[in-house]
Amino acid sequence: MTEPACKLLIIGGGPGGYVCGIRAGQLGIDTIVVDAEALGGTCLNVGCIPSKAIIHAADEFEKATHFANSSVLGISAGKPKLDLSKTVAWKDGVVKRLTAGVGGLLKKNKVKAIKGWATFVDGKTVDVNTADGVTRIRAENVVIATGSAPVELPFMTFGGNVISSTGALALDAPPKNFAIVGAGYIGLELGIAFAKFGSKVTVIEAMDRILPTYDAELTKPVAKRLKDLGVAVILGAKAKGLSKDGKALEIEQNGKAETVPADKILVTVGRKPLTEGWGREKLVLDMDGRHLKINDRCETSMRGVYAIGDVTGEPMLAHRAMAQGEMVAEIIAGHNRRWDKRAIPAICFTDPEIVACGLSPDEAKAQGVKIKTANFPFSANGRAMTMEAEEGFVRVVAREDNHLLLGVQAVGRGVSELSAAFGLALEMGARLEDVAGAIHAHPTQGEALQEAMLRTLGHALHI
Repeated sequence: MTEPACKLLIIGGGPGGYVCGIRAGQLGIDTIVVDAEALGGTCLNVGCIPSKAIIHAADEFEKATHFANSSVLGISAGKPKLDLSKTVAWKDGVVKRLTAGVGGLLKKNKVKAIKGWATFVDGKTVDVNTADGVTRIRAENVVIATGSAPVELPFMTFGGNVISSTGALALDAPPKNFAIVGAGYIGLELGIAFAKFGSKVTVIEAMDRILPTYDAELTKPVAKRLKDLGVAVILGAKAKGLSKDGKALEIEQNGKAETVPADKILVTVGRKPLTEGWGREKLVLDMDGRHLKINDRCETSMRGVYAIGDVTGEPMLAHRAMAQGEMVAEIIAGHNRRWDKRAIPAICFTDPEIVACGLSPDEAKAQGVKIKTANFPFSANGRAMTMEAEEGFVRVVAREDNHLLLGVQAVGRGVSELSAAFGLALEMGARLEDVAGAIHAHPTQGEALQEAMLRTLGHALHI
């Protein structure tokens, strides 16, 4: 058994882990990153990146379908064909380029990457089961970045026609009938994509609304788009299991049993932190519900043991994990850092897209804050008109007394690219007048942000 030692050992090579490793390497910290799978974690390999690739392909296919006959743009073309296996191969190529890039960046910064399953022996020692045997690593500091996994339904575990998002991203053909359990962001992102590919999609949601983590005003345009695409949404219904022949999903709604035809059933009822299987029982770590408890320096209850990313709970977002990883590397290097973020943008890549950053009007009111709020519709934005993207709006939430921005949200085509501006405005402590007074380039969708500020102040120019 080989026994290397290092100053920093990172368990997990996902967005949080590899960013922590890169930054630690830049700071001259002797670092090892361990992951049982390919570098990049869920996000890069079977999550954020590949799903966006499939969504892009679905959008392109829908455009081609749109132009099969004549259109108002004067463009016409023949009926398009889809070879999903080629789409998946292209997606896999994008993923391979990015994972190779992560490996290259770690190597460039003198960080050693080991492929294998890590198990704690104690707070300073980890055994890694590799293809060449067990490697025991001793480290001064350890970062737990084990991520999360899809939640399985106990009566409908993954296998056969029941798939997770990972399986959905590897299909070689669109299912004729595609049932999706869960109307959260993963279910609707993939549901919309496969509806564009030609699947008959049915979404089953136990709650009484789609995308329950976003407010109804933001989700209304998405609900309209689902209807336009022919996606059936069954709310207030619970999945009960597969039919006897395995070709349908049995559900219950209002006490009545129903069946939904399904060649494939995608279960997207959430994700759970990966807190088991790596020797947590060998440590003395405080828990906060089902995730690891950390403080504002990402320290756990054990000295020298840190935790970042999904294993530490919500929001389970790659960019949060990245920011935590960078911070922890600097803390280990002796920098004075603490987690002090005003807002973390959350994006739903549905059609149309949704961005939420900071507090919604309801959240601000629940905190007892008197607010000013208004939205500016893309139907009054010149660039949106020229893109046939008039559905949606930008909404602003600010304090009534001093106009400090508390939140910015948007729904519309391509609004994910506005998230940087939203986050920057909130992080810098901007007021309505600050953003309204900045010159926004014309014609862009970004002008809707300025106009939303102006409208909240009571004097929008273009509506």
